[in-house]
Amino acid sequence: MSVNLRYATAADCPRLLELITELAVYERAPEEVTVTLAEFVDAGFGAAPVWKAFVAEEHDSIVGFALFYIRYSTWKGRRLYLEDFIVTESQRGKGTGKLLFDRIVQETAEKGYSGMVWQVLDWNEPAINFYNKYSATLESGWINASLSKEQIISFQQ
Repeated sequence: MSVNLRYATAADCPRLLELITELAVYERAPEEVTVTLAEFVDAGFGAAPVWKAFVAEEHDSIVGFALFYIRYSTWKGRRLYLEDFIVTESQRGKGTGKLLFDRIVQETAEKGYSGMVWQVLDWNEPAINFYNKYSATLESGWINASLSKEQIISFQQ
């Protein structure tokens, strides 16, 4: 396998958005991807970047990525939050995901963060099985909550 890992660049963003859409289709929510390319690029490479990513390339083509940011836990301190982790369908089962995940674990250790966290859908058995190989703690009992931009605007009126 000749997969190269590197930090993402702004030029990678169109391909990353394609993979984000692929992930959203897999997670049965393609309509939820509403971020524009301009916003995505600005959020990663603008004046105040909020995310970083590692990309996996094979033959100069991005076949996967792991996008992350640092969150703060009042109980645990700085933690790496793995927002998106995807390997394109044709590349799965070839070790690319392991390379990316191992690189994220390494980043967490190198930066001295207190740990890393992420979410996985309870029906996504392939992902759960993958994380179980790392002896990851898969918690239950937490319910995700959110407010959309539209909800926030309506609340303000």
